[in-house]
Amino acid sequence: MTRVLYELAAADPDRRFSPFCWRIRLALEHKGLPFEGRPWRFTETDALAFSGSDKVPVLVEDGRAIAESSVIAAHLEAAHPDRPSLFGGPAGAALTRFHVAWTDQVLHVSLVPLLLLDIHRHLAAPDQAYFRKSREARFGKPLEAVCPDPEAQLAAFRRTLAPVRTVLRAQAFLGGEAPLYADHAVMGAFLWARGVSALALLEPDDPVEAWRRRMLERMGEGSRALVSG
Repeated sequence: MTRVLYELAAADPDRRFSPFCWRIRLALEHKGLPFEGRPWRFTETDALAFSGSDKVPVLVEDGRAIAESSVIAAHLEAAHPDRPSLFGGPAGAALTRFHVAWTDQVLHVSLVPLLLLDIHRHLAAPDQAYFRKSREARFGKPLEAVCPDPEAQLAAFRRTLAPVRTVLRAQAFLGGEAPLYADHAVMGAFLWARGVSALALLEPDDPVEAWRRRMLERMGEGSRALVSG
């Protein structure tokens, strides 16, 4: 069986930075499923035309294209029940919807202002133009004005992690003794940041930092090679 995962990349093809792509890369590793990660950039829409999607992640498994991270995760769980579960059963899958929604709507929202300029810096010229135009339309201001006080924004980001921190004081992973897809969703945000920025998001003694290190240690060699620092 062949698998190709289309992942958002910067000008450097080894700099992968989409949190949604990262959570699927981690899910594939969790399942022990071999795959090829293929870099894709914002302006390469023609490269995804076959899939019916204009954004990544897109997973192609034996010729079938599957788009959108939650759909891909559900497919992996259903198509490979003999492999380690991403959710820990139906109840876990239901609870994971909350973790994913919280990550997308709260954690990402607090993190993105800290990363916009770093992302822009790592893009090739055509993608820089697309990124600036689309994000400035979204925020209604120049990229340089989105985060006027990075220190205050970093403090707000750390406060956002309070519920994660509480859980990780009691157990090693959000999934309990081992990671589940909820861990991959949250870790995707940190790998997104790690791919473009040298900013220290966490204090060294933060339980979330200890969890982040445990998650890094579990990543496959190929995935660890894609993140620096």
